[in-house]
Amino acid sequence: MKKILALVLLATTAWANVTLPSVLNSNMVLQQQTEIMIWGWADPTEKVTVSASWESQPVSTTCADNAIWKVSLRTPKAGGPYTITINGYNKVELTNILIGEVWLCSGQSNMEMTASGGAKDARAESPTAFNANMRFFKIPKRAADSPQVDVRGNWAVCDSLTMKYFSAVGYFFGKKLQNTLNVPIGLIDMSWGGSFMDSWVPEPIAMLYPETRRSAQTMPKAPWAPNKPGVLYNGMAAPITSFPIAGVIWYQGEANRHDAPAYHKLTHALVDAWRGVWQKDFPFYYVQIAPYTYGDKYQTAATRESQTKAMDIPKSGMIVTTDLVDNLKDIHPAYKKEVGNRLANWALAETYGQNVGLYKSPQYRSMQVDGNKIRITFDNAPNGLIAKGADIAELEIAEADKVFSKAQARIKGNTLEVWAENIKNPVAVRFAFRDAPVPNLFSKEGLPVIPFRTDAWDLGLISTPKP
Repeated sequence: MKKILALVLLATTAWANVTLPSVLNSNMVLQQQTEIMIWGWADPTEKVTVSASWESQPVSTTCADNAIWKVSLRTPKAGGPYTITINGYNKVELTNILIGEVWLCSGQSNMEMTASGGAKDARAESPTAFNANMRFFKIPKRAADSPQVDVRGNWAVCDSLTMKYFSAVGYFFGKKLQNTLNVPIGLIDMSWGGSFMDSWVPEPIAMLYPETRRSAQTMPKAPWAPNKPGVLYNGMAAPITSFPIAGVIWYQGEANRHDAPAYHKLTHALVDAWRGVWQKDFPFYYVQIAPYTYGDKYQTAATRESQTKAMDIPKSGMIVTTDLVDNLKDIHPAYKKEVGNRLANWALAETYGQNVGLYKSPQYRSMQVDGNKIRITFDNAPNGLIAKGADIAELEIAEADKVFSKAQARIKGNTLEVWAENIKNPVAVRFAFRDAPVPNLFSKEGLPVIPFRTDAWDLGLISTPKP
């Protein structure tokens, strides 16, 4: 009895160590010139003191009855290295901390793809990859039915080893930012190959609108990723929403071909939800999915169309990859440097006000029928268009019967005259509007024209909700 009583007394007087979430770790990068939260767990009523080496005075708090404590700090301009020391019943010291710009890299397999996983240009760069001013945090795959409070992981300095297992798109994006801005860059890789966008949206939001609810209800089952709304948000995103970020880059869409028309609304839902939980109206730059021979007629084209429409989201931007495909029968293009660079150019121009030249792909603006021709006008082509080849590929033209014929075209500045010998009364033009197009139309600066169609005819894409 005395032994039992002694054990009970020992348990009630034992002190719990102060602990931190994994994302707060040595080698991390914190977002510059913003309010950041340092938080963790300890005994209720325990006094916790946080000292940051860039601040002259420590900040103290008392741990709440739910064993959670948190303090707020203001970060300075980019710089470092710094230390953060947390004192409670024990002492925790975080070292080699940099202050700079932090970006979240998310999506499915083309964002997840690494040098070790097949990204050829990243593999070639590995021997010279060391950069003490760039840091990585890789979030392991984890799905959950309710929001989690922590993830596993550690911050790591970019070097020949760590970059081989980090998102290649993220690496090249971060490298260009770091070289141009000359500030530390922190990158968080939160991706899952084959994942559905619905799984990255909090479940109540995914089920809120008819389009997004339909998409969530018709997600096909797959052995490589969960098909439930909200579960990847719960397991991977929710634990880091108190960690400030500068913005998000996103590469996803192939998995959502099952309901391409819903993708536009779903993207809005994702961005609105994430901006809400992070409490920041951050930029969202994304990749239009690449050509691939799925064998469908319009599913992927319709997904790209929805992605193009999603540029109506404020502070968003989309890059085009129709020219970055090395094998139309491989859903994973092996070269990621230009993908990362194009995303970085959007961020540098729109978020950081840098002059990077033309960074937006030419985009269909309007059409005008002129006899047996249709004249197409483009935005984002101030110096005109060029065709890389004798003829302009991937153009079709149709009359009111909706039967498309292969078209010819002539470039006149930033306009395109389109016709076909057998079409006398044209009403619609399509460009690169199929699963695996091989277009050759660019701005003079070398950016590919965004695939488009001028019509709004029914594509016959039908999604049937599960019973």
